[in-house]
Amino acid sequence: MKQRFNVMVAALWWGSLTTLGFVVVPMLFANLGAPAAAGAMAAKLFTAQTWVSAGCAMLLLLVLNKKDDQALAQQARAAMKFVVAGLLLALLVEFGIAPRIVSARAEGGNLKLWHGLGTAMYLAQWLAAGWTLWCLGSSTKDGAA
Repeated sequence: MKQRFNVMVAALWWGSLTTLGFVVVPMLFANLGAPAAAGAMAAKLFTAQTWVSAGCAMLLLLVLNKKDDQALAQQARAAMKFVVAGLLLALLVEFGIAPRIVSARAEGGNLKLWHGLGTAMYLAQWLAAGWTLWCLGSSTKDGAA
């Protein structure tokens, strides 16, 4: 049961990153008239995504950090480093990169640099969440359910 919960939380994390980054935000820019309006809305959605990511990562860390639980497979323990990496990336984008994007937009700074770095870090977070889901899903398949 606990392994299935882990998979569900990891699936929520990866799925929400996928939906926002690869479906919702591109649709905003394709359908809203002004890129500035789409960018403002995307920024609010990415902030909400940060808290979804942080919540999912914290739940996974709490559940996976049971040292006395023999039912946790090696894959689940290996997934912890990707959970931590994904959490750190989410927080770095929100509190390190996003404010620089806002100031670059307002003050004419290097928007392309900060946007590219934020995009790369979001992609890295997506990969970390995906790898976490892969590891936890394979531990469920191997009979730990």
